[in-house]
Amino acid sequence: MKIDVIGDVHGCYEELEDLFKKLGYQKEENSYVHPAGRIPVFLGDITDRGPQSIDAIRLVHEMVMEKGIAKYVPGNHCNKLYRYFLGNNVKIQHGLETTVAEYEALSAKEQRIIQAQFMRLYEHAALYLQLPEVGAIVAHAGIKESLIGRNDKKVKTFVLYGDITGETHEDGRPVRRDWAQHYEGNDWVVYGHTPVKEPRIVNKTINIDTGCVFGNALTAFQLPEEQTISVPSKQPLVEEKFSTFS
Repeated sequence: MKIDVIGDVHGCYEELEDLFKKLGYQKEENSYVHPAGRIPVFLGDITDRGPQSIDAIRLVHEMVMEKGIAKYVPGNHCNKLYRYFLGNNVKIQHGLETTVAEYEALSAKEQRIIQAQFMRLYEHAALYLQLPEVGAIVAHAGIKESLIGRNDKKVKTFVLYGDITGETHEDGRPVRRDWAQHYEGNDWVVYGHTPVKEPRIVNKTINIDTGCVFGNALTAFQLPEEQTISVPSKQPLVEEKFSTFS
């Protein structure tokens, strides 16, 4: 088994296509297929903020649910879009407004299809993936050792939002603990969620959200090779969105 874990896409569909091509995938109908059978693993947050969230939903649903040639774990933005589609009273902000605008521009028939596709994708997704064949755990915002193997509410909060303290920064972002500093496991934990300028390796964890939607790059982490592959973003750079953990 060989996998390519793909960082937070956030509607950056053109960059996703560029990354697939750089990784050696070939477009077949509505999917990307690797000639050597590599498996893409989407790290969550496939929508919001970027220009083509609906296209991202279509592609990921096709590859994961229809063809069974890719894997997916949800992110916090996926969770919020799912709650929006359920009809819950969610605030249409922090990026959701771009996906909703795309969705509302569709015909009623297309809206029903996209809603059904995304809800099916989300409902069939595991909170995180344990992939012993490549010695890895894939979780959107990471996972600490004591939570591995569990699927309760505490785990859900951690893998969607990170190790939050309950406090917020002045700009409204949640304060998060740097859990990776304390990870001592033998398996890789591959995660995203917090934008960084370069893939961040701490112990045997790697953050591959290189902030494509904020103008930096879209990154994949290849296993078992343990190497990163990136393509440049086509979006404007928003410098203040990048984390600088010490």
